[in-house]
Amino acid sequence: MRTVLCVGFAGAIGAILRVCIGQFTYGFSEFPIATFTVNMIGTFLLCFLSTGFIQRLKLDHDLQTAVTTGFLGSFTTFSAFSMETVNLIQNDAVLMGLFYIASSIVGGFLFGMIGMRIGRKEGRE
Repeated sequence: MRTVLCVGFAGAIGAILRVCIGQFTYGFSEFPIATFTVNMIGTFLLCFLSTGFIQRLKLDHDLQTAVTTGFLGSFTTFSAFSMETVNLIQNDAVLMGLFYIASSIVGGFLFGMIGMRIGRKEGRE
């Protein structure tokens, strides 16, 4: 039960932070910058934490699960990415929709690699 409560609390914080980023970036562009930003940050952090850094901190397992599954799980959003992509394509912004897909995949891969490299380095030190 403790794990569920920790994940729920961390999830609420992640969701609130995602909404704040959405409000901060609202109106900047037709490109869905808020979702793109949270997904790139979340990918970096999950890869960074999962490759050694979180073990180095020697956190309680419930807290690790709260951060990775709760906070980062609610901070990032695949469903919003999918919906925004469909909306772009349905509203005749096909090129922007394709750019969104490509930049999310390539960006996620790059941010993940950077997070893993830094996480491994921090985990060894």
